[in-house]
Amino acid sequence: MAKVTSEALGIKPISKLLVQQAIPASIGILVMSLNILVDSIFVGKWVSALAIAAINVVLPVSFFIAAIGMAIGIGGSSVLSRALGANDRKKALKVFGNQVALTIIITLTLVSLGLIFVDDLVHLFGGQGELFDIAKDYYIIVLYGVPILALSMMGNTVIRAEGKPKFAMIAMIIPSVFNLLLDYVFINIFEWGMIGAGWATTLSYISCFLFIIYFFIFHSELKLKAVDLKLDTEIISEITSLGSITLARQAVISLVYLLLNNIMIDLEGEWAVTSYAIVSRLLMFALFPIIGITQGFLPIAGYNYGAEKYKRVREVINTSIISSMVLGVLIFGILWFFSEEITSLFLNTSTEITAAERNVNTKVLQETPWAIIMVFSLTPFVAIQTIGSAYFQAIGKTIPALLLTLTKQAFFLIPLLLILPKYFGIFGVWISFPISDALSILVTGFYLRNELKTNLKITS
Repeated sequence: MAKVTSEALGIKPISKLLVQQAIPASIGILVMSLNILVDSIFVGKWVSALAIAAINVVLPVSFFIAAIGMAIGIGGSSVLSRALGANDRKKALKVFGNQVALTIIITLTLVSLGLIFVDDLVHLFGGQGELFDIAKDYYIIVLYGVPILALSMMGNTVIRAEGKPKFAMIAMIIPSVFNLLLDYVFINIFEWGMIGAGWATTLSYISCFLFIIYFFIFHSELKLKAVDLKLDTEIISEITSLGSITLARQAVISLVYLLLNNIMIDLEGEWAVTSYAIVSRLLMFALFPIIGITQGFLPIAGYNYGAEKYKRVREVINTSIISSMVLGVLIFGILWFFSEEITSLFLNTSTEITAAERNVNTKVLQETPWAIIMVFSLTPFVAIQTIGSAYFQAIGKTIPALLLTLTKQAFFLIPLLLILPKYFGIFGVWISFPISDALSILVTGFYLRNELKTNLKITS
């Protein structure tokens, strides 16, 4: 693999850079999200439709703790990209060392608490009735691997910040392949059910972590020493202030899961949680090209802003938004035309299933296709919100980045979910998504337009 240096982020043409950064990121995210999607399909077909709902109960807790690694990674990588842009490698090393130390300390503490209060957390996040036992089995096993996942997610963002997206892509592909293979063996062949799904997931995290260690030993520009791991209050402040944006976003997403799991249980019962679980998997999977462009955008914008090349910053903003909007149209078209076929993939259509399982499948198949269309209806325009909020994060403007990141989920979606289902039932749940999308796009677009007209006027 040809050696790539961070200096290329400030020299190569923006369109070429964005392709080089975004395609590997998109492929990595595609494989990772496809892994989550296929994992749910396997569980739905080989265990039960309610098992998909059980995974949905566990995800908010495990993803929130793992997201701490991503938050520390993205927050620190913003600082790291600007340090590399300013040719300050001593600070870049110190930032990376502090990222590693923080991730280990925080995630181990939270995982310990998560295991102590396991019953309370599973119940709180919607693990009620038939869902409790299978959700608890999966939760305990997956939580053991979450610190490893957090370190992997943190390391992956640093790899991208160095301008080496192909390695970051490989790091995301490896656990996905392992998980799918182990799912087949543990669930279908060994018939371990949810326990098999849990172990497949945890072992896949370990495979990713081993590759990331290999990268930093043999291919990274950042060669850590023990002294770099010593916590520095100034650097921690920079990492956490920017990382809090990602963490706040994931905290809100976890809160949405908690809220929706309980709303669906109260409105329609366990089958409705399965319907939401399918929609949430598609939210993770279908938007992978837009998320990939956003991930590719971050180091380019951060590096060039640090190097005061503001013309290039404007160019990468415009190119990223236009590219994402084109892909958004394609994504929505696919989901519109194949919503029923996509829903059917998650359900066991065997004649051997029980009458109760068949009843759940029927209800899920009736509800989910039109829910998919409604939830994704504004996909062609979400790039304005994702790129807009990512820009402020890339340049280190914490407060605007935090507020814009939270606009959809915290400021609009959660209040709508608390109000609309009371009057419109499950329809109120689904309509809340496009309304919150529209409002967050308008707000972010307004602030990004002001930024382009004021702080990025210089064309150097």
